[in-house]
Amino acid sequence: MEQRTRKYDALIAGGGLVGLTTALALESAGLRIAVVDTASFETQLATKFDGRASAISFANMRMLDALGVRKQLTTNIGPINQILVSDGRPGDGLRRGGPGPYLLHFDRDELQEPDAGEPLGWMVENRHMRIALLAQARKSQNITLIPETRIRQKQQEHSRWQIRLDNGQELIAELLIGAEGRSSPLREAAGIRTHEWGYNQWGVVATVEHEHEHHGIAHEYFLPAGPFAILPLSGRRCSLVWTEKPAAAQFLQSCEQEFFQAELERRFGDFLGKLTATGPRWAYPLTLMAVEQYTAPGLVLVGDAAHGMHPIAGQGFNAGIRDAAVLADILAGNLRNGLATDDATALKTYEQRRRFDNASLLAATDMFVRLFSNDIAPIRHLRGLGMSAVDAIGPARRFFALEAGGGIGSLPNLLRGELP
Repeated sequence: MEQRTRKYDALIAGGGLVGLTTALALESAGLRIAVVDTASFETQLATKFDGRASAISFANMRMLDALGVRKQLTTNIGPINQILVSDGRPGDGLRRGGPGPYLLHFDRDELQEPDAGEPLGWMVENRHMRIALLAQARKSQNITLIPETRIRQKQQEHSRWQIRLDNGQELIAELLIGAEGRSSPLREAAGIRTHEWGYNQWGVVATVEHEHEHHGIAHEYFLPAGPFAILPLSGRRCSLVWTEKPAAAQFLQSCEQEFFQAELERRFGDFLGKLTATGPRWAYPLTLMAVEQYTAPGLVLVGDAAHGMHPIAGQGFNAGIRDAAVLADILAGNLRNGLATDDATALKTYEQRRRFDNASLLAATDMFVRLFSNDIAPIRHLRGLGMSAVDAIGPARRFFALEAGGGIGSLPNLLRGELP
């Protein structure tokens, strides 16, 4: 018997964090979705697949709550109650109870209505986020997960794509969504140009167990080589994002545990008591990427396929979640108004709404990296004065906290905790 060609409103290429989030967001808008990934989904759940953790803004967590993902996280989530930002040098260390040269402090208690009472954000290990997203996606009858294959052929005819996968399956979809990361094959095939540059920095990622409670306090400690971020996980653990020059970062990834421990303690200090680095270490090059277009006929880019930024502000996955929220709003509107899923005007609206937000974020992270990744005395002095000035002005602190949390501006329905 000939296999029936399956039809979908959208096919998402890439089943990582952003791809699965986008699938759930679009499913909540009433669309039927297929998600294709080159790896098995179980591979992405392995402990050694990716040691990173993500800071999820409070507005984005509302969306994950509305989509049913938050309840799947159970205890594998921790609030960010405060953020302490300081400046120093290796060997200074952070003192017990707070940073060394105290400069800037954000506190959840300063958030104003309707955001008062929410944490500034939440920390979730990427592995646990994948488990939660996958569990929720598998519960939906309108999301089809297709692992261990890729798009081999595609042809667009009359507002829909005829697609053949490597595994022989044939699909029809009105819209293609590229969520395959920075090297997106769909983006490349569409001829969308990118602009990239590196920072001559790598990020070393590790998990640290510690003696004292962290009380949900995150530290962004700026050192000459780059930021040293201490991010509170569930339990007495922190995720460490340690920025260094490429050679130093690669050495730290593979060096003996005793050397890594000694260098860790020089920077970390003793404010959380005894430290133990646990599990594997990872190291990644840090770069910035911007695309010239977010859309092409019948194609939309989301997440790292559309933008890539330095992790200095922890906004990479957050930006991808916001992409999914805006796209869900727009496609839900298409459905209500009887428009095609790939309506060109609607897709351009998505591009316009996301381009400004992401371009602003890329510019801000780039500026902070360049301002803080140096040891030039006059610049150190000026940035210290600037951060101290912001810290002294309550409304300024609240504005930056709300901006980072995604609580400013006209929010799509999902970021308000409502379905599209």
